[in-house]
Amino acid sequence: MADLFVEGDGIRICYDIHGEGYPVVLIHGFGLHKEFWVAQISELANHFKVISLDNRGSGKSDHPKEPYKLETLADDVKCLLDGLSIQKTHVIGWATGAMIAQYLVIRYPMRVNKLVLIAALTKLPVDKSGLEMFKRSQLIFHKEKQKNPENAFFTKMKQRFSRKFYKQLVEKPDETFHGIFTTSDLMDLVFKDSSQPYDIENRINAIAGLNTIDKIHEISNEVLVLAAEKDRISPKSVSIELNNKLRRSKLIIFDGGHYFPLENAPEVNSSLIAFLKD
Repeated sequence: MADLFVEGDGIRICYDIHGEGYPVVLIHGFGLHKEFWVAQISELANHFKVISLDNRGSGKSDHPKEPYKLETLADDVKCLLDGLSIQKTHVIGWATGAMIAQYLVIRYPMRVNKLVLIAALTKLPVDKSGLEMFKRSQLIFHKEKQKNPENAFFTKMKQRFSRKFYKQLVEKPDETFHGIFTTSDLMDLVFKDSSQPYDIENRINAIAGLNTIDKIHEISNEVLVLAAEKDRISPKSVSIELNNKLRRSKLIIFDGGHYFPLENAPEVNSSLIAFLKD
């Protein structure tokens, strides 16, 4: 499928469309790209028009060197909707994508129908020094994947999957998980990231401004909150608090790690479709 582009705020945003029907926009997480929804797109496309985009500074979208905010990334999604003449859509955001989705629905409530927040945060649980540590780890991974890509991959995945699933990735590299991806496929997806060090810094600076906790009560949309028991990056406690503050929400907790949309793909997909089609 050929990549599509829309112009917005002086940059090009890359996106794909799969399937037909009511629109669903997928917003990916930190250092990822639109293809990382590999475990969701085909299933969702059986029921909806699925629009996945590369966030600014990610994938094949433009990578401006100028700093930006989460609000800017939310505005990019609105620009995509405008370019496609979509007045209202379901929105699914994963991790940083869930941050962007929150700003989108708070800033443009009439453009969002149902909202799904996956591995969401409402405020970063670390201070400035914690952010610096996170930045260093991302920059180290950027260098390591060029010198020793396999080692870099497994080091990163160890933090993003449950121990059980990580062990399967290591011991069964040729197994096709859920009939969708192998360890090699996942490695290819991770290394497809085109980020540069300045992209990493821009993302860190953007998420540093995250603070929606006092505005959550303004969201009147139906919301599905998805979290994982073994998520060490976006703790389930945040999702529980988020669910309690939302007006109309449902919380489901899966037995996986931060990448549970991959690890628990069949159960996640069933939950998404049931919620969006209800």
